[in-house]
Amino acid sequence: MCVTAVESRPAGVLGTSQSPAHRPFRARVMAFVALTKPRIIELLLITTVPVMFLAQQGVPDLTLVLLTCVGGYLSAGGANALNMYIDRDIDALMDRTSQRPLVTGMVSSREALVFGITLAVVSTLLFGLTVNWLSAWLSLGALLFYVVVYTMILKRRTAQNIVWGGIAGCMPVLIGWSAVTNSMSWAPVVLFLVIFFWTPPHYWPLSMKVKEDYARVGVPMLPVVAGNKAVAKQIVLYSWVMVGVSLLLTPMGYTGWFYTAVALAAGGWWLWEAHALLHRAKAEVTGAKLKEMRLFHWSITYVSLLFVAIAVDPFLR
Repeated sequence: MCVTAVESRPAGVLGTSQSPAHRPFRARVMAFVALTKPRIIELLLITTVPVMFLAQQGVPDLTLVLLTCVGGYLSAGGANALNMYIDRDIDALMDRTSQRPLVTGMVSSREALVFGITLAVVSTLLFGLTVNWLSAWLSLGALLFYVVVYTMILKRRTAQNIVWGGIAGCMPVLIGWSAVTNSMSWAPVVLFLVIFFWTPPHYWPLSMKVKEDYARVGVPMLPVVAGNKAVAKQIVLYSWVMVGVSLLLTPMGYTGWFYTAVALAAGGWWLWEAHALLHRAKAEVTGAKLKEMRLFHWSITYVSLLFVAIAVDPFLR
């Protein structure tokens, strides 16, 4: 599905950048921080650090943890800044993105582009020179995949955008493992798959909530091109696969009883919420009563609990 360029609203803010004299220093600093999407990066770090504990089977070197977190933040921040640079036209038309720095004019397009590229270069060098080059290439690969494959190629062309674009968000587990071991193993691959199957049912409920925003700008998120029942069925399918994959770590010998108990309890609750959403969608419930955001909020709690369990489990075996 090919999507054409969109026009800006007559009253849109994009393109009416404020002059430097009218942009306070503190507000400018906060705008550059906003370009990195810190709330999203929090989730990426939640999946990075616990994997380092699992790889070490205990407490990893704390300096290494700090360097990995800083490098990961800069890399993801650079990717997010470049994403906002590329999507600045549609961000100006969507309600939920209308206050982003490029739209309000707090940061110029050129500044965002230079900022994003700078973070990409600095993060890659930081990883390579202080952690290891395997982690550096994985980090750079994740950044390029998010910017080029997801943002530039998939996002405006296919309803499968978030499925395959989500691969970039799976990379932190590989980076966390490689930072400690300078190698790969089946454990981070399993966790990569957990995040891969987690991403669509995590994001689609939010897309259901704001599908009119995406429809307005011609971005074919699944809820835009399919009905609520079809989307909910996909959510349930991905959820079952995600929970099943999450339970592979114990029989493979990487985790013990504590992780298994948390994965079963948290996964069971996730499946309950996913099936409840499907039930409401089948009943043709709409609006606030659909309660699609219940699963979105739980998805963040789920991944936090699962990865905390990954960090704690080595101490209980």
